[in-house]
Amino acid sequence: MGERCCLAVVRVLVLQAAWALSGGQVRYSVPEEAKAGTVVGRLAQDLGLEAGEAEARRLRLVAPGRRASVEVSGASGALLVSSRLDREELCGKSAPCALRLEVLLERPLRVFHVQLEVTDINDNAPVFPAARKNLSIAESSLLGSRFPLEGASDADIGANAQLTYTLSPSEHFSLDLHRSEEYRESLFLVLTKSLDRETIPVHRLVLTATDGGRPSLTGTMELVISVEDANDNAPQFNQSVYKVHLPESSPVGTLVARVNATDSDLGSNGEVTFSVSNIFPEKGMNNFLLNARTGEINLVGTVDYEEVRLYEIQIEARDKGTPSLSGHCKLVLEVVDVNDNAPEVWVTSLSVPVPEDASLGTVVALLSVSDRDSGENGRVRCWVWPASPFGLEATFAGSYSLVLREALDRERVSEYEVEVRAEDGGAPALRASRGLRVPVSDVNDNAPLFSQAVYTVLARENNAAGAELARLWARDPDEAANGRVSYSVWDGGVGVGGGGAAGSSSSGVGWRPASSYVSVDAESGRLWALQPLDYEELQVLQFEVRAVDAGEPPLSGNATVQLFVLDENDNAPALLPPAGSAAEAGGVAAAEAALALAGAGSESGTLWAWAAWGAPAGQVVAKIRAVDADSGYNAWLRYELWEPRGKGPFRVGLYSGEVSTARALDEADGPRQRLLIVVRDHGEPARSATATLSVSLLEAAEAALAAGSSSSSSLSAVSRSAAGVELGAGAASAATNVWLVVAICAVSSLFLLAVVLYGASRWAPRAAVLSAPGPTTLVCASEVGSWSYSQRHSRSLCVADGAAKSDLMVFSPNFPPPPPAPAAKDTQPESSTLLDTVSANTFLSSPTRTKPFCPSRCGGFAGIRATFPRPETDECLTGSSRVLKDISGTFASAL
Repeated sequence: MGERCCLAVVRVLVLQAAWALSGGQVRYSVPEEAKAGTVVGRLAQDLGLEAGEAEARRLRLVAPGRRASVEVSGASGALLVSSRLDREELCGKSAPCALRLEVLLERPLRVFHVQLEVTDINDNAPVFPAARKNLSIAESSLLGSRFPLEGASDADIGANAQLTYTLSPSEHFSLDLHRSEEYRESLFLVLTKSLDRETIPVHRLVLTATDGGRPSLTGTMELVISVEDANDNAPQFNQSVYKVHLPESSPVGTLVARVNATDSDLGSNGEVTFSVSNIFPEKGMNNFLLNARTGEINLVGTVDYEEVRLYEIQIEARDKGTPSLSGHCKLVLEVVDVNDNAPEVWVTSLSVPVPEDASLGTVVALLSVSDRDSGENGRVRCWVWPASPFGLEATFAGSYSLVLREALDRERVSEYEVEVRAEDGGAPALRASRGLRVPVSDVNDNAPLFSQAVYTVLARENNAAGAELARLWARDPDEAANGRVSYSVWDGGVGVGGGGAAGSSSSGVGWRPASSYVSVDAESGRLWALQPLDYEELQVLQFEVRAVDAGEPPLSGNATVQLFVLDENDNAPALLPPAGSAAEAGGVAAAEAALALAGAGSESGTLWAWAAWGAPAGQVVAKIRAVDADSGYNAWLRYELWEPRGKGPFRVGLYSGEVSTARALDEADGPRQRLLIVVRDHGEPARSATATLSVSLLEAAEAALAAGSSSSSSLSAVSRSAAGVELGAGAASAATNVWLVVAICAVSSLFLLAVVLYGASRWAPRAAVLSAPGPTTLVCASEVGSWSYSQRHSRSLCVADGAAKSDLMVFSPNFPPPPPAPAAKDTQPESSTLLDTVSANTFLSSPTRTKPFCPSRCGGFAGIRATFPRPETDECLTGSSRVLKDISGTFASAL
């Protein structure tokens, strides 16, 4: 018992090892025509199943795709034959004949593959095409004459299909079997002994075909040979096999071959006709035509090397004798390949579009190339046109890859038309091509680029809010979102509060970004003004505009915008307080207040001046001072005497604003003259302001006292203004000066002093107005630069605190020179180095040291003031001691 168990275990192990070595597949062999119920193999046992396990786990067979001829026994698990197995029906001539079966086993579900080989048995006998064949042979047939016979066929394979032929005993005939590896076997009936119709008119023979099986099977065909009389010679071909080579490109009508057969008989027995007895393959029957009389074979169809490479034609030559004799030959026609098939190019895979940043070697397409021809005619060479940026790489026979050889740039070439060309090795060579369209997809590799690095924009002031100033444009050659550009104001600003230029905040009280003045449309790049621009506040605004695309990551470009504001004539001239007045003491504050009044279009009140009777022509009485906040021509002022019109006693300098006597004054001019003076600028349209000047005509001494009184009143205001800056010794000096002026006025009021002064005025030159006419100058500013500068009439310009204009232009008016005034010892000619005359209140200023007092701004500034002789120095007089010295000298000479 123990030995049996050990044997069972060993058997199971052996089966498992065999199972593992066979790769999980069971192989069985069964002969065909096995009876139903024949056990093919013990499947359950070979699968390693225990007894009863096959039925419990429902072992069953699945034969996909065909009718199953075997089955699995549920009880024993054996593989049995269920129906007739016919190898010829199942597999035909194929060897070996293997059936693939699937075996299912449940709990758990497993699938096993079973291969069943059906072996051939000799169950098919050889079969002839016909059971009987009639032959006619002339009695005069020569010994050794050969007559072709059709062989038999056997459906079996291998040795079971190997046929041998035997002929029933005959002294006149024998068999000749010719086997060839190149051609099919040929069976001939050979005449071995001369025939005699009178002895044996008909020969009946049996042709037997025997196969190589065990036991062997046979097939028979009866040969009925009739012996014909008279015609003793059969036609004979000059060769038994004709070999012909025919190019496949031969046209219809081509002469393929000419066969020749001769018959030594005479008359009709020697006339030979030709016919085709058999053609292999049969489709060649329609391609060739045999001339029965001449033996010429012509091409009537087309031959194709790629379809049929070899034709075998059996030709028979028969005479017209009675009975007729025949001869046979074989024509072997080989079709010669010509290069009649162009290469074929197929695209098996195409991966487009290709990103422009694709790496070199990226596979774009897979191609297959073939040529039906053979030899050199079928050897194909491929290439790509144009040669860049793509190339071909051979993967294996007939397959190529289209790969990237050079870097792509979509902005330069967005799409490539690639042509894959193929050429075979024939002569002449045939070509084929296949076009490919390879688009290039975009990546964000180009930053926006402005058409200009710096944009210069000119804008007039007082423009409307929302007005378009310029249009910026940046180009991004990328496409879609990568080329969609958005604009924004990036950087820039201006200092405000001081009227400085862009980018300078030192003179201002704050800083305003450029985005508070302008805005740029994010899509169109249009530059808009957010508010009206004021030239007096802002002359130049410089900022940067950034263009950013919508790519990932986004790229950007910058451009600098320089916005120049052009001045408009939007400010009327503003009159300034008289020189030396309390309003003037405010310095820059007074000038700014005057500019504010000019913007409101206000007119000044009445101004006062004094002139002495007898003053000569050209004597400056007063000076109108005005300022225009604009620049250039818009700030260039001219003065016109509006009233009185006609020939009055006074005239106004066109550009200087100086009011001077037009002729000598006398008592007929009345005690007072009222002058209406209009100040206009040169803008378009011109703006103006009016000033009323009341000139009192007095005696020379009274005019001097009036001027002194007026100066003292203004001096107190000046002193109070200066006291906020300098204290201490300056305050004491101012008080002393006041008392000195009061004492002088008291003494002057005495009648005796008036008489003495009156007498002195009769004998001495008129020096009440201590001023001599001098050449006047005009200083203006321009935003575009200096107009001109006269070197001959140059003047030194002394400017008080406050913002001055940048460019100065000095003009000397073309007025006729005034008549010379009588020389006096206390009068001095006007200095050529000062732009304006010194006011009378300068001589009455406090002895403390103050800043030079000069016109605060150029460009049309003027004032109304009485003038006194200037000292010979070219600097503005500031010291009180020098002033007192000049005044005391003047009064001493008068007394």
